[in-house]
Order: sequence, then structure tokens, then C-alpha cells
Amino acid sequence: MTKQEKAAFVAAKLAELYPTTSIPLDHVDPYTLLVAVVLSAQCTDKKVNEITPLLFARASTPQDMVKLSVEEIREIIRPCGLSPMKSKGIHGLSRMILEEHGGKVPADMAALEAMPGVGHKTASVVMVQAFGVPAFPVDTHIHRLAWRWTLSTGKSVERTEEDLKKLFPREKWADLHLQIIYFGREHCPAKGHDPKACPICSVVGRRELFR
Repeated sequence: MTKQEKAAFVAAKLAELYPTTSIPLDHVDPYTLLVAVVLSAQCTDKKVNEITPLLFARASTPQDMVKLSVEEIREIIRPCGLSPMKSKGIHGLSRMILEEHGGKVPADMAALEAMPGVGHKTASVVMVQAFGVPAFPVDTHIHRLAWRWTLSTGKSVERTEEDLKKLFPREKWADLHLQIIYFGREHCPAKGHDPKACPICSVVGRRELFR
């Protein structure tokens, strides 16, 4: 199979398994989504969804968030891990939204990436999920599966993102981002993976997986 044929197979299989997709982070608007994605770094979506109601009960807008101290935010989000860094980021991005963007999350990749605590992957998730702008956020899990499926040989998530964008049509990027995440959790985990039983690896998986 060519790489394009493999990509077509992957897209068809994922669409079959996950015909509808929804972002697993609970949110009500672009701001609460942005905060939830920041909290999700090295933390499970389940844990984030347990903590955000506590945080948003205190502050669900940038106006209210800046009224909290960094220490208050840190105490609430501590179970998500990396709380010193994340609390500073959430407080800082909230202030930037107020001071530079009229109190609204900007629908602009560069503006999002300029915010404290917001990297390219976080900005990409917000752009595609909050504003419907085509983007293909790649985390370490998608990076791993793209390598397993021989869709990319990139040694960084940035290179993998470039490779996947070339293989799949723009209108499928948003769904594929979530479909690959769901598939990885259910069928293609980092550890204890049986490639022969995997609906995708068994067809397009690297030979190294079967040794």
C-alpha cells in the first residue's frame, strides 16, 4: 500500500468506528475550553472534567479569573498536576485576553500562542473546536500512532502534524484529531498493545511492531 492508500484506509476505519466525535473536555465557550485544554497537559480528561466545575464555579470568565490570585487558582487545580505553571498560565492568559483582546478569546493562532501557558497544540485545539478553523492538533499519542501506521517518520509532533496535514483533506482534520485519540485509548495504547489484534496496526502497522 502507498502512504496515501494507508491514509485512506485509516480515515475509513476511524469513520466506521467513530462516526460522531465530540471533544472530551467539558466547556461552554471558547474561554472555558481554553482553560480546560491548558489543564489537560499531562493530565487525563476525566480528571480535568472533575476539576473545572470547581474552578468555573469561582471564575468562568477572564474578568472573574483575574480577581483570583495565582495561589487560589493553584489550590483548586492542584489535582491536575503542574499546578504552579498552569495557575500562572491561566491567570496570565486571562489578563492578556482582557488587556489585549477586549475580554474575548481571539480566533487567531498567533495571538493564542502568544499567551502564557498556551502552546501550538493548545492553540490548535481551540481554533478548531471553538472557532471551526481547520487545524490538526498533534499530541504525543497521535504522534505515536502516526509512526505506528507509517504515516509519518517525524521525530517531533510538529513534523508529524505537517505529514498528516498533507495526507488528509482539511475538512477531515478536526474529526481525525479526536478519532485518533479515541482509537488510541481503546485499541492502540502505548503499552500492552497487540498489533495483530489492532484494527489498524494489523493492516498498516510497522513491521517492527510484530517482532
